Amino acid sequence: MKALFDSVSYRCSQLVTRQYSTSFSLATRMLAGSIRQDIYNIYGFVRFADEIVDSFHDYEKEDLLDRFEDDLEHALTHHISLNPILNSFQQTYHRYAIPHHLVAAFMKSMRMDLHKKEYRTEEEYREYIYGSADVVGLMCLCVFVNGDRERYEQLKESAMALGSAFQKVNFLRDLKADYDGLERTYFPNTNLLELDEISKAKIVAEIEEDFRKGYEGILELPGESKFGVYMAYRYYTKLLNKLRRLPSVEIRNSRVRVPNYQKVGLLARSYVRYRLNLV
Repeated sequence: MKALFDSVSYRCSQLVTRQYSTSFSLATRMLAGSIRQDIYNIYGFVRFADEIVDSFHDYEKEDLLDRFEDDLEHALTHHISLNPILNSFQQTYHRYAIPHHLVAAFMKSMRMDLHKKEYRTEEEYREYIYGSADVVGLMCLCVFVNGDRERYEQLKESAMALGSAFQKVNFLRDLKADYDGLERTYFPNTNLLELDEISKAKIVAEIEEDFRKGYEGILELPGESKFGVYMAYRYYTKLLNKLRRLPSVEIRNSRVRVPNYQKVGLLARSYVRYRLNLV
């Protein structure tokens, strides 16, 4: 039965989310049950593509990405895939009429990660951020507004800003892993070997502005998605605060994280603010 296969596919996407990101999984569980699975489906898709370019060093990454993209296009065209992650994603893609150009932009940024090691201009940097982060926020926004195109257009810029903020926080805290393990540097005009407080402050200020724009959109989200997105926002702003306080030399040599007990406390405080209509 196709319904049984779809159910298995959904469970796979949920498992991928929970295994790869406890933080994103926690935020997703704060969404209404009516949309939660669709966000798992989107996360599973983007996570698998990202794993190909970031983790499978002993394999032909370009060949794997080619195969993945071929299977993706087949799934989107024929409404089914034997890859359970793509099968669940295509359900969400069609259910909410996610524009194909968002998917194409994401895959383009993943291909950039195969060969591109640094981004020397703001234009290159913005193109990569758009494809790797902004469009993921827009895919999720399609779900959050339940296909309402007018509301989508109203919240589009805020969703992109929030996606950018999340990605840039990840870039900043993963400087060591990206540079040492993958030989990548994303921030233009920044010498990561000599990251100083001035450079760090500039990056932090840029992220704070993205968060400011993103928060404005959170306030306008439907009730089904508002608290879950707000929870993700609180988690990432806490990470940014930790990075702000950390000396620049330590950012280059360590990876900041939020311990599980702090995540639970953050969840509790965020829920109180939400229930008191302070969000």
